[in-house]
Amino acid sequence: MIKPHGAETLQPLYVSDDAQRAELTKAAEQLPSVLISSGAAASAVMLASGYFTPLTGYMNIAEATRVAADMKLPNGLFWPVPVMNIVPDEQLTDAVKNADRIALRDPNVDGNPPIAVMQVSAIETLSTEQKQLLIEKTFGTTDPEHPGVPAFADVGNNVLSGPIEVLNYSYFREDFPDTFRTAVEIREDIAARGWDTVVAFQTRNPMHRAHEELCKIAQREVNADGVLIHMLLGKLKPGDIPAAVRDASIRAMVEHYFPENTVSITGYGFDMLYAGPREALLHAVFRQNCGATHFIVGRDHAGAGAYYDKFDAQDIFDEIPADALQIGIFRGDWTVWCNKCNEIVMMRDCPHGDDDYFNISGTKQREILAAGEPLPPEIARPEVAEILMEYYQSEANA
Repeated sequence: MIKPHGAETLQPLYVSDDAQRAELTKAAEQLPSVLISSGAAASAVMLASGYFTPLTGYMNIAEATRVAADMKLPNGLFWPVPVMNIVPDEQLTDAVKNADRIALRDPNVDGNPPIAVMQVSAIETLSTEQKQLLIEKTFGTTDPEHPGVPAFADVGNNVLSGPIEVLNYSYFREDFPDTFRTAVEIREDIAARGWDTVVAFQTRNPMHRAHEELCKIAQREVNADGVLIHMLLGKLKPGDIPAAVRDASIRAMVEHYFPENTVSITGYGFDMLYAGPREALLHAVFRQNCGATHFIVGRDHAGAGAYYDKFDAQDIFDEIPADALQIGIFRGDWTVWCNKCNEIVMMRDCPHGDDDYFNISGTKQREILAAGEPLPPEIARPEVAEILMEYYQSEANA
C-alpha cells in the first residue's frame, strides 16, 4: 500500500487508549480553555484521524507563512495549506496566556466540551500584512465575498500553536456513524478488501451522472481495484446540499450502478475551504494518507464562483516538485452527455462537438432542483433524483 505523506506509518493524534483518554478528558476540564473556531476544530479532527500526517499540531506564524508562500514545512516537506488555531482577543485570558497546557473547546457540539488538549508552544499576534499574505496565498484572493476568506479573516489575530492530543471526533462519529472514517480505518478497509490500486474521488455535492462516469473512467484507465468515494461532512457555504442528503443519494447511486465490492463510501470531518488549487493539493495529501494510489482532480475542483479558472486545480500539480507527492493524479476533462454517443463522455475522448453536448454540473443540478423541476436522466439517476427532489420540496415547504 502507498506510504503516508512524509512518514512510514500514519500518525493519528487521537488518544486511543481509553484510560489515558478518560484521564486527559478529566484534566482538560480543569485547564484554562479557549473556544476555537469551527475550522480549527475540523483541523483537530483531521489531525486525530491521521489525515494530516505528519503534522503534530497547529502551526506558528513562521511555519504558516512559509507553508503559504513556499508550500513547505520547516523540514522542507511539501505541505500546501496552513493549519492554524487563531482566536479572538476575548479568548486570550490571562490564565491562557500563562498556561503551559490549555483545553480547546469545540464550537460545534452542545456545551462546547474539550476536543483536544494543546501544549502551548507560542502565542503570537498576526500583523495585517501577515494575515493578508496567508489569505492571498491560500485562496488566491482577499475578496471577502469568497466563501472561504471570511472563515479565515474573521476569527481573530491571536495564533496559538503547539502539539495537540485529541479527545474525540467532534460531532462526526455520532452524526455520520455509517460514513465517517479515519484515515487509519480506511487503510484497514482497503487492506481487508484486498485492493492494491485505489482511485479516490472527492465530493461536497451529490454525485450526478458525470461524477459517476468520471469515477468509472478513472477506475478503468488506472486499472484500479476499487473507488474510494470520500465525501466532506463538515461545514459548507449556504446553498450547498447537507451531508446527510448527499450521503443517501450517493449510496443509492452506488447500490444500483456500480458492481459489488468496487466502491467504498466514506466521509471525513473537515470544513470546506473553497480554496481551489491549494485545496486540491491538500485533498491529494490526505488521500495519500488514506492509502489511495490515485486521486481524481476534475473541473473546478474545490472552487467557488469565478475565482479560479476551470482547470487551475489540475495545473497546480505541474508547479510542485515531482517528488512532492506519491499519489498519482487523474485529470478529469469536461464530462458531458453526448447526444450522438448517447452516453456520458469526457470531451477529450469524444469526436463530436459542442452542439452535441449537454453540460452536466452540480450548479445546474442545484438550479433545476431549486426551481422545483425534475432532474433529466442525462443529469441524475432516477434513484438519486428522487432523494434530491424530496429534500428540495421539504425545504420549500418548511
